Amino acid sequence: MMQEGLLLVDKPRGPTSFDVVAQVRRRLGERKVGHAGTLDPLATGLLPILVGEGTKLVGHLQNLDKVYFATLSLGVATDSYDAEGRTTRVAADEEMAAVDEAAVRRAAAELVGRIKQRPPVYSALKRDGKRLYELARAGEEVIPDEREVTVHAITVERVALPEVAFTVRCGKGTYVRSLAHDLGARLGVGAHLTALRRTRIGPLDVADAIDVFADAPDAKDWPLRPLADAVGHLPALAIDGETERRLRLGQQQPLARLSARPGDLAVRLLRDGRLVAVAERRGEGWALARVFAVSS
Repeated sequence: MMQEGLLLVDKPRGPTSFDVVAQVRRRLGERKVGHAGTLDPLATGLLPILVGEGTKLVGHLQNLDKVYFATLSLGVATDSYDAEGRTTRVAADEEMAAVDEAAVRRAAAELVGRIKQRPPVYSALKRDGKRLYELARAGEEVIPDEREVTVHAITVERVALPEVAFTVRCGKGTYVRSLAHDLGARLGVGAHLTALRRTRIGPLDVADAIDVFADAPDAKDWPLRPLADAVGHLPALAIDGETERRLRLGQQQPLARLSARPGDLAVRLLRDGRLVAVAERRGEGWALARVFAVSS
């Protein structure tokens, strides 16, 4: 029987996000598995894993805001923006002496809002079909294009120079490594990320996640959530059996009767609590974005 649903994983330091997907595939015996939001090998924390029909929902989770807890070290910049990279600059003692907690907090505040950010060279972004980190490791010069990202808030939790601990809430595509690098640049001393932990994605919390590399519990006891939970941030509308039948045939006409609120851009359509489809607003009407197969 095909399995489907949402699994919240607390990724440990070391494995890649693909390693987590491979582990879930192996232990669940399910081929269709994907993740919603890459974490670097050195990063830990929340990695949503979608199983079976749930893989159709990856995009809906990737677009949600994320929360990270991070630490950086001032005074040393690296080419990867983290502790694994090659050192590109070391600040002089007199430069570091000019940095205090107030300066750190001011610099952090300047990075909040809709900002332009240059992703790290060693990232999974692609150019001409190849990952940037593959090009960089092959010796090619890589200068990623700047792009706009949204940083909703940065809270400086602790300053014990040269270490700074902070929490950031940000939108899709934000690199916390780049935030650390840019903070060091604003202070004139350089910086690199030393630790990163993702604690939330939308309403999903790492407190509810499991370690899939642990010997126990057995995979059959993993808390696989229903598909409806994977898009729990979307308003829910109940539909009847006839509407479900027509939607599964790809008919759009039943969507004209949706009683969604004017500001809703997408809704999840449920029959007896089970996710049947996701619909998205298109102009003045609605269109089917995803329809989900009936569980066997």
